Amino acid sequence: MKPRGLRNNNPGNIRLSDTLYVGEKESNDPEFKQFTSMAYGYRAMFMLLYTYQVRYGLNTIWGMISRYAPENENNTSNYVRQVSQWSGIDANIRITATNRDTMIPLVCAMSRFENGVPANQKEVEDGWNMFIRDVQK
Repeated sequence: MKPRGLRNNNPGNIRLSDTLYVGEKESNDPEFKQFTSMAYGYRAMFMLLYTYQVRYGLNTIWGMISRYAPENENNTSNYVRQVSQWSGIDANIRITATNRDTMIPLVCAMSRFENGVPANQKEVEDGWNMFIRDVQK
């Protein structure tokens, strides 16, 4: 059976909240959002990480993942270590949420951690293209 995040087209396992993302559909999952396609799920991940940077000044993998996957719900240190290793990006180096060369590997690694399988690169890139088009308007 596919992992929950992939069944929900929510590769980041973004929890239900009042925030409404483009491509989100009414969820029949009691805890997590659902999207109409994987690309929209990835777009939501990019948008959420961008919001973390703009609103909260989080500009490292460590900072972003500490908010995304807090210690009270996750082994945040392990999450950060794995994402840093898989993405090839140092956990404490400053990153920019609108930098394609940084964010695509980061989101691919987060999706892999969340779902236990490598991300589909084309779906991630499709999500990136929607995200960057929207934030550059």
